[in-house]
Amino acid sequence: MENLESFIAQFEGKTVSVSVQDLETGKGIFINADVSMHPASTMKVPVMMEVFRQAEAELLSLDESLKIFNSFKSIVDGSEFSLEEADDSDKTLYTRIGKSESIRELNRLMIVRSSNLATNLLMERVTCASVDALIKELGIANMTVIRGLEDKKAYRLNINNSASARSSTQMMKLIAEGKVVSRNVCDEMIEVMFGQEFNESIPALLPHNVKVAHKTGWTGDFFHDTGIVFPPNRKPYAISLFTHGFPEDDENQAHECMAEVSRMIYSELMK
Repeated sequence: MENLESFIAQFEGKTVSVSVQDLETGKGIFINADVSMHPASTMKVPVMMEVFRQAEAELLSLDESLKIFNSFKSIVDGSEFSLEEADDSDKTLYTRIGKSESIRELNRLMIVRSSNLATNLLMERVTCASVDALIKELGIANMTVIRGLEDKKAYRLNINNSASARSSTQMMKLIAEGKVVSRNVCDEMIEVMFGQEFNESIPALLPHNVKVAHKTGWTGDFFHDTGIVFPPNRKPYAISLFTHGFPEDDENQAHECMAEVSRMIYSELMK
């Protein structure tokens, strides 16, 4: 796709990674697809996968209630830290400290509103090690989840989760194919991702009859979106758009870039 490569090339000093796998044709589109980046909140998808895996294995129930708290331990030295409400895109749980919420609802908030607090609560329940082990078991290369969110001591030491556009697309392709735990589990996870409330990137310029199950992520000057696009009357395609270097104080630039890349890819695949 020369036109796509030319479009991306105009963003000097910025990295735009593209990875697409079309389940209908087997076609792939890869541009800077293996650049490893901070995955931001796209790492919440593997957390969801492990939550559903443990539910299927009857290690937990999605209707089980977890106590809401805001004190977590750094993987650096075990020191305690709390999440900042101001830095979280979902505020609802912070007014409910000490109360309880179901794993099912915490998972929904983690995905559709990108709740950091819900994520860390779920990771306490299923363990970070189990999330990373599932990634490895599924054969997803170049993706690691080694810590929860807002562990600033770890961040300063560059102890971070990591992913690439290609690894994230591989993950979404496995979900689209029903190969994470079971077809039923994958369908449930897709249904959750259909509820995504941040739709400025992959879905923004697509036709209204196209459904998109996806998860966004942003932190600092990283802006990402990864998901499964369901055009009518054909198999879906998995797509991941990872960016680095767009200004933190003008996120619209990153969203507009990703939305246009997504539109160009859709047009190419629908020919």
